[in-house]
Amino acid sequence: MYTNRQMVERLLRDGIIKSERVREAFMAVDRKHFVGKVNLPVAYVDRPLPIGYGQTISAPHMVAIMVEELNPQPGEVILEVGSGSGYHAAVISRLVLPGGKVITVERIPELARFAERNLRRAGIDNVKVVAGDGSLGYPPSAPYDRIYVTAASPGVPPPLLEQLKEGGLLLIPVETGYGYQILKKIRKRRGRVVEEDRTECVFVPLIGKHGY
Repeated sequence: MYTNRQMVERLLRDGIIKSERVREAFMAVDRKHFVGKVNLPVAYVDRPLPIGYGQTISAPHMVAIMVEELNPQPGEVILEVGSGSGYHAAVISRLVLPGGKVITVERIPELARFAERNLRRAGIDNVKVVAGDGSLGYPPSAPYDRIYVTAASPGVPPPLLEQLKEGGLLLIPVETGYGYQILKKIRKRRGRVVEEDRTECVFVPLIGKHGY
């Protein structure tokens, strides 16, 4: 069985983790606390793992890719759409310290509670878990410096763009119609939206008013 350190070192060696601050964030958050008891023997394997209700915790390499692309900074307010087990938000939460926070929205109440328990057990207190439709964002804490979505959407939900700060960044997997998705990096500049395709990916579908 691998250790969390070995998992992180492998991602670093493969060039997926690129920065020291991201390495430190991954080292500070042990993945085994977020995978559920049944997955403990494979907690550090680089693949998605089922967490119930048809959902998964993303593979470590995909979390690392998204964290590096998002590049969260201390003091920022970040919105995550799709809490899952809370792992991704936990890593991001380390990168926005001091002074920053993560709002994460999960449509499945049982998973929202699961994420909340995992985060509490890990001693993370700058993440707020909200049960609701993530495709609507979370207006009470808007605008956000950065937003990222951990499920694939047929397009970019308008509420997420509306809740993104001027100069902010949005990461979202978008369906191509060819059996895979493209991770899009979207910037909001002077009221305009600038899109950039980053990498192919495969995520569970985003369910909600502005998803599927």
